[in-house]
Amino acid sequence: MRLLKFLIVGILFGIVMTKSEAVSWFRIQEMFRFQSFHMYGIIGVAVVAGVIMHYLIKSGQLKNLNGDVIQFADKPKTYTASIIGGTCFGLGWAMTGACPGPLYTLVGHGYWIILVVIASALLGAVVYGALRSKLPH
Repeated sequence: MRLLKFLIVGILFGIVMTKSEAVSWFRIQEMFRFQSFHMYGIIGVAVVAGVIMHYLIKSGQLKNLNGDVIQFADKPKTYTASIIGGTCFGLGWAMTGACPGPLYTLVGHGYWIILVVIASALLGAVVYGALRSKLPH
């Protein structure tokens, strides 16, 4: 039953990504070329929703699937890792025309070449895991 909930959320996510055109390579390129506000609007809605969810979680009103209160750990005050990681993320997004979430939606649409991008992302995660102790955090 628990896996069914995740499947339903994944299907709804795919529908939203498709209907909002967030999986469109052309929309993403328009964003990176500053030719259209469309993707900035989608990202803005996501940021506002994230702020609201963050507030609700911190206020103790939301719990995880086990019913436990979700708690945030304090983050370090340096931004080096975020700058490096954000740069790698942005370059990958610009080169492939897709961020990680819509990749699976694109596979669902039958764009099998995206499996190469998913494999590359997984390889990047493995490399990060191997080099984690040597990277700034």
